[in-house]
Amino acid sequence: MYHHIIVPIALDHGPNTATALQIARALLADDGKITALHVIEAVPSYVAQYLPEGQEEKTRDAVQTALVAELGGVIDVKPAVVTGHAGRTIVEYAQEHGVDCIVIASHRPGLQDYFLGSTAARVVRHATCAVHVVR
Repeated sequence: MYHHIIVPIALDHGPNTATALQIARALLADDGKITALHVIEAVPSYVAQYLPEGQEEKTRDAVQTALVAELGGVIDVKPAVVTGHAGRTIVEYAQEHGVDCIVIASHRPGLQDYFLGSTAARVVRHATCAVHVVR
């Protein structure tokens, strides 16, 4: 059983959220906690300078609200929103927060995934904790 599980959630990728959370609950120790993590892709500095002041904070607030809505009011999952490259940031978050398991949803790979790699594949390759992939 695991004591801290993160479930990365891509708000634009759909239906595996409930399944991933269900699996995380099954793997969780009695005194454990689950964090639902959404990574906002970082805006390049050459683009950020043209954004209206406060836009990044507004986006973060909107994403936090959407993440809470996606979770459907469950009280046993803590939402967290961070900024960065999804695969790298999930692995870093896990290391910095003492996570001992990542439950990540995967999609059917497309052609671009063979050239670039998917977020789930990057997490599996680089995480120092257990990773459970949901298909």
